Amino acid sequence: MGRGKLRIYLGAAPGVGKTYAMLSEGHRRIERGTDCAVGFVEHHGRPRTEVMLHGLEQIPRKELTYRGAVFTEMDVDAVLARRPEVALVDELAHTNVPGSRNAKRWQDVEELLAAGVDVVSTVNIQHLESLGDVVESITGVRQRETVPDEVVRRADQIELVDMSPEALRRRMAHGNIYKPDRIDASLSNYFRPGNLTALRELALLWVADRVDEYLQQYRGEHNIRSTWQARERIVVGLTGGPEGRTLVRRAARMAAKGSGSEILAVYIARSDGLTAASPKELALQRTLVEDLGGTFHHVIGDDIPAALLEFARGVNATQIVLGSSRRRTWQYVFGPGVGMTVARESGPDLDVHIVTHEEVAKGRGLPVARGARLGRSRIIWGWLIGVGGPVLLSLILTHISTDLGLANDMLLVLSVTVAAALVGGLVPALASCAVGSLLLNYYFTPPLHLFTIADPKNIVAIVIFVGVAVSVASVVDLAARRTHQAARLRAESEILSFLAGSVLRGESSLDALLERVRETFAMDSVALLERESDVDPWTRAASVGPHPLERPEDADVDMPVGDHMALALSGRVLPAEDRRVLAAFAAQAAVVLDRQRLQSEADQARALAEGNRIRTALLAAVSHDLRTPLAGIKASVSSLRSDDIAWSAEDQAELLAGIEEGADRLDHLVGNLLDMSRLQTGTVTPLMREIDLDEVVPMALVGVPDGSVDLDIPESLPMVTVDKGLLERAVANIVENAVKYSPEDEPDSVVLVSASTLGDRVEVRVVDRGPGVPDTAKDRIFAPFQRYGDAPRGAGVGLGLAVARGFVEAMNGTLTAEDTPGGGLTMVLTLTAATGRPQAGPTTSSLAQRGRYA
Repeated sequence: MGRGKLRIYLGAAPGVGKTYAMLSEGHRRIERGTDCAVGFVEHHGRPRTEVMLHGLEQIPRKELTYRGAVFTEMDVDAVLARRPEVALVDELAHTNVPGSRNAKRWQDVEELLAAGVDVVSTVNIQHLESLGDVVESITGVRQRETVPDEVVRRADQIELVDMSPEALRRRMAHGNIYKPDRIDASLSNYFRPGNLTALRELALLWVADRVDEYLQQYRGEHNIRSTWQARERIVVGLTGGPEGRTLVRRAARMAAKGSGSEILAVYIARSDGLTAASPKELALQRTLVEDLGGTFHHVIGDDIPAALLEFARGVNATQIVLGSSRRRTWQYVFGPGVGMTVARESGPDLDVHIVTHEEVAKGRGLPVARGARLGRSRIIWGWLIGVGGPVLLSLILTHISTDLGLANDMLLVLSVTVAAALVGGLVPALASCAVGSLLLNYYFTPPLHLFTIADPKNIVAIVIFVGVAVSVASVVDLAARRTHQAARLRAESEILSFLAGSVLRGESSLDALLERVRETFAMDSVALLERESDVDPWTRAASVGPHPLERPEDADVDMPVGDHMALALSGRVLPAEDRRVLAAFAAQAAVVLDRQRLQSEADQARALAEGNRIRTALLAAVSHDLRTPLAGIKASVSSLRSDDIAWSAEDQAELLAGIEEGADRLDHLVGNLLDMSRLQTGTVTPLMREIDLDEVVPMALVGVPDGSVDLDIPESLPMVTVDKGLLERAVANIVENAVKYSPEDEPDSVVLVSASTLGDRVEVRVVDRGPGVPDTAKDRIFAPFQRYGDAPRGAGVGLGLAVARGFVEAMNGTLTAEDTPGGGLTMVLTLTAATGRPQAGPTTSSLAQRGRYA
């Protein structure tokens, strides 16, 4: 059975109508005769959404008990047993209650899809994992429930459910989203117009990128080369000259006029192209492009206009920005220039902008320095000049009445030979020399109109002419070849310089490197292949492009890397000189692959080393710290069971108190060990709820000695979004540590636990007057099995603060240590303030919440 299809309704914020749209789709499917059932839908008490459930079959949910409360989750087994054609599953990013089949609902959906069930689901843009930091910076709220972007990107269909911020706030004010007691707080916090506008833009841009991926895939599959102006993409042609920064800034201003526009700067390195680039200037221009949000591309091309247009059409660009030519007026006799050629050949689908700058007409070197691989048009022109030029010149000279003399006739024919060498190379020049010598003999050397020479001096003149013509043609051709080689080496050095820079910067993305290879050599696909031995099949380590290769034999170009690795490219056959640069790329790809694998092995080794350290410390703790309370318990029990001594009631009570104290210490140590194990294995899943601090902090102080803690919790504090159980354990460990190190014989040694607000955060401070901790050790005290100073061995295994920090970070909070003014240590616990209740006023102390706790 094939894999099911996933359809996702993506929204910018809660309340835009994703669930309503999903249920409407369910009704449409049923009307068309499709077997559709509800796997899980959460209507949040919204009456209009709840009405849409009528007429839809709802598969019974699974009830789970967690911390004394009963929760319901989607029953994956029941859905698979029912096996509808389409299952409606709400809230794709939801975190399941501990004890569920999977940790996340999107994992439940993956099981349904693998079983061949089509799924329609919903998700908000703020729940995409890659946008977590962006959403937090906008709203001030960190989303704990996230879904990997790749899960959403793999969806067969994504539909954006959009609503303007004003309409969404009206819906909120009418009570269609939250209950009345939460409306004012929501409108003034998360649902502010600025927040909603930013989230809406995120959603639109993310969906636009997804649509662009579909478009590029479609164009590649159907071999569409023309530009579809679905989105503004501006290509900036750089020469490496000083005018490049002007062009980039001009393109940025053009892009700013249209939302979602892209800037792609391209430098085409070749010997017959744009003027020689300054590496320093090119590096500055690349930095400027990246600072303005664009991308920089380095491409090798033989024909600058053709390469530039090919690149622009390949990225589906809509505009090209070029600078006015820096050539002087007389240099236009050698051609119209890159800008005019691109404008003429761009067609109706590309707009070409020629931007003026300060370097216009200041010169860019003689055209004879072009000297690249000759194209077909230059060779044809070289033959026309070399063969037709002497013929035309002879006809002109024979029809004028003035006799210029044989020497001048030879110089004129020699000039035609030099022109043929400049345009077409050595072979047309040699042909021109041969034709010219025959015509000089026939028309200008007595006897005329015969291929004989009467005067021996004329024989010497013809021989000298042939020698000079061949020598001049050879020198001109050699100069052109040397220019071509120098330009080719310059292009290679620039590419190798970028490659070396990536090595020095430590770039380790193999896909990015292969994409650079594909862009540089204008290939369709690039793949890095490897195999274990000569008889094993090839496997792809990485690939880019629409049609990844499976074997080096299928490639147009393959570059071996060692005995069992090869870089395979498809698209065109590369000339031999390009393979030198390709070999450098192939070697770098092998290095990057080895680096990635070594990094993975190092991470595994680091995890194993950490595990060994934890086990060693655990053995030490078990061998001493856990045996100490056990020894005390055993001694007290043995004493009570002894028949030789008649214990008084006071002695028995003291022994029982010792047993209870040892059991409590043992329970505390084992609890911390179990908590540390949960943190190390990543199985701590907070159940986040909005609660008041005064419901949690007093409960955490039950086990401390009488009168050792002073509590200050203002009534005006906002609620915090935490896991109540984890917060209670964390505060208890912090306070216990503070009490342990507070001096017992000083009157002001009472530990102070206070709370205050700071922006959208709530801080809980635990202040002691103990010996304090130096700055160099403040981070070390939070490491597992670390006890600072001269703490006795029986004081614990050194896990209290490590467990506290782990629990706090699991709730998206922070735990840091600061010096107490006047001596001592202050633990600062920072939590996220909930949006359910705004701050009522200054955080002044309240007598009702202030006092000494035992």
